[in-house]
Amino acid sequence: MIKKIIDKAENTHTLSKDEIVTLLTFDGNTCGYPTSELFQAADRTRKKYKGDGVHLRALIEFTNYCKRNCLYCGIRKDNQNVQRYRLSIDEIANLAKNAYETGYKTVVLQGGEDPYYDTDILTAIIKEIKKYNLHLTMSIGELPLDVYKALKSAGADRFLLRIETTDKDLYHSLSPDMFWEERFTCLKYIKSVGFETGSGSLVGLPNQSIESMADDILFFKEIKADMIGIGPFISHDDTPLKGAKNGDFWLSIRVMAIIRLLLPHINIPATTAMETLMPNGRLIALQAGANVIMPNVTTIEKRKNYTLYPGKYISDKSIIDHKNEVKGKLESINRYIE
Repeated sequence: MIKKIIDKAENTHTLSKDEIVTLLTFDGNTCGYPTSELFQAADRTRKKYKGDGVHLRALIEFTNYCKRNCLYCGIRKDNQNVQRYRLSIDEIANLAKNAYETGYKTVVLQGGEDPYYDTDILTAIIKEIKKYNLHLTMSIGELPLDVYKALKSAGADRFLLRIETTDKDLYHSLSPDMFWEERFTCLKYIKSVGFETGSGSLVGLPNQSIESMADDILFFKEIKADMIGIGPFISHDDTPLKGAKNGDFWLSIRVMAIIRLLLPHINIPATTAMETLMPNGRLIALQAGANVIMPNVTTIEKRKNYTLYPGKYISDKSIIDHKNEVKGKLESINRYIE
């Protein structure tokens, strides 16, 4: 039965919710690693539709201020144990320049929802980054439609807004000052203005059901996402979820693999959170459907304070040495930098 469902997913790129739940709950050898038929099917699909190249996208974490208070996030507004920082336009431009000179083609500008960066500042940042002919992905949260339009007009190419969960009750319990419908509306805004649209979810949140994870997967297919990032929930001691059980690494990989089978054309990053729970977690993800890695090019002293979750992998190497390290790891699994 399991193989039949996997074959259907690989051949038709469609599954019912019940079939997705079956794949997520099955705990036999068929879904084990590295001989998993599910992961192998996802890897074949990735190779067929995306090739063996891996896109490297230089991550700039430009502010860890956030007006939100999500219970699971280490940079939530009420966390007093974070050393806050904001990068200036010049600092961001210099990081983008370094990324360009190191051979990166895309920069990902990520930060908390920080009102300090108004539309004028954000458009100025975009114009500085675009001087280097870089593609630009932004991940800065919920904004009004006119601001998304302004960012697109200034030259930004992609926008990432993770839905985190499609379980509205769970979403509201974990993000008490936010509304799921507003999140969804922002995703529609992002797509309507012409951005390549990215989203994603956490796996293993407290009180999250397997059924809701299946709903997440179907939601991503419904919105015709261009990129989906999946990461395991990791408990942070400076949040109300201190001591909660972490998400399961292998369940996160299963979710990601099914997404690859159902959305064969999209980009899927091997997220850093996977590396936090499992040594070489990103390499495992790359062999189960992922095709993107986002090396962090923020200065070391700043990235140490961008603590969405504890134990985040932080390379102490220079930007060029880190890229060469990634290149070597990719070659070990017969992949190459796109």
